[in-house]
Amino acid sequence: MSIFDEPKIDGHCHILDPQRFPYGLDIAYKPAGQEMGDADYFAHLMDSYGIQHALLVGPNSGYGTDNSCMLDAIGRWGNRFKGIAVVDNNCSMSDLKDFQSKGVIGLAFNVALKGFNFYSDIEPLLVQLRELDLFAQFQVEGDLLCDLLPMIERTGVKVLIDHCGRPIMSNGLRQPGFQALLKLGEQQKAVVKLSGFAKYSQTGYPFVDVDPYIDAILKAYGLSQCIWASDWPYLKAPYRLDLGPLIKWVERRFSKEERHQLMWETPKRIFGF
Repeated sequence: MSIFDEPKIDGHCHILDPQRFPYGLDIAYKPAGQEMGDADYFAHLMDSYGIQHALLVGPNSGYGTDNSCMLDAIGRWGNRFKGIAVVDNNCSMSDLKDFQSKGVIGLAFNVALKGFNFYSDIEPLLVQLRELDLFAQFQVEGDLLCDLLPMIERTGVKVLIDHCGRPIMSNGLRQPGFQALLKLGEQQKAVVKLSGFAKYSQTGYPFVDVDPYIDAILKAYGLSQCIWASDWPYLKAPYRLDLGPLIKWVERRFSKEERHQLMWETPKRIFGF
């Protein structure tokens, strides 16, 4: 059996369909060309690569806090998709419950894009997420995770970390943000996505310079707290990326048994598919 036939769950991808769901007028970055992809096309892509389920993440690009496109995909495709929504920091408990009833399992906080100060007031929102057993998903870069740790520890919210925490490669394994990421894993307080390598690798595919960071994450988290994700359709990618080679990267790094846990058993359990 080829790796493309093995069952998979994609832990991070986006649906962008401006023909049916126009971008917001006040959005700074509006994806175009191959950065876009609607739910129907992505479902065909999933079938081609053995991806049975996917966690859709609301993109700040194009849609901001408008989750209509993502919710439509979840509604039309049933249990094939679940979602991570983007909301205002003062989102109400009733709105969170409504999102949850529609297949949303958490909220995304893109600290790498907006900075910590933008999210400095989200502790009440994190408490609400904990009460509803929803995830707080953080995309950080460099040492930004250090700023978030006090709120994470006080609230006890379930945490998803995007793209290996996006370390700054020149700062090495000892950089404080990456050490904070490893600490969360050792304490079993987070799940990390092995994804987004083009955002921080300095060598490009097959991203061999990322290997020491992956090794450290696997040691701290274990395969029971790591998931694979494609990051399709590669918003703001610095060069051409395709799903097939990214799946082959997993084959280079992991045995068939390890892949089954990383790409199927762990995300199935964590996301409730």
